[in-house]
Amino acid sequence: MPSEAGGWTGATDPGSDRRASEPGSAAGPIAPAAPAPLPEVPPEVPSEVPQGAVDEAAARAGDREAGPSEQRLASSGCTLSQLRRFVKSRPYVPLHELRRRFALNGNEDDVVPLAAGGERLFVGLPEREARLLEELLMHGEVGYECSLDPPSPIIVGVYPMRPVPRQ
Repeated sequence: MPSEAGGWTGATDPGSDRRASEPGSAAGPIAPAAPAPLPEVPPEVPSEVPQGAVDEAAARAGDREAGPSEQRLASSGCTLSQLRRFVKSRPYVPLHELRRRFALNGNEDDVVPLAAGGERLFVGLPEREARLLEELLMHGEVGYECSLDPPSPIIVGVYPMRPVPRQ
């Protein structure tokens, strides 16, 4: 509280960490409270891995064969009609959007060469989906945009060539 003399007295000086224990007297700085020590808990280590448990690190490293559900996920993706419908539903589709929409996970360095209009292009999709895109390009159903910075023959996005008829 400001006093008539212009100083601070009483409760708290807003510019410091000192609190007054009694009106008119100043106390020392407030010491932070020490955190309470945490009790040590031994980590629970299962003695045996339950049947059907998936060790993701081993699966990524290729130390074991994929199970039936993993094979189904790996072989899924998109069909030609799904790819065509998705591209035609938007004015422009970047390649990362195709990968996200159809869960096309792969190595970030994977590229597949395509032949489109007498040119050799590259696309960052898995082999199967790259061939589907190549078929759509050859039939003139979709167009493509290549990287401009740096200029290179790698496809960064696709767009529909024929408009969808509206009724």
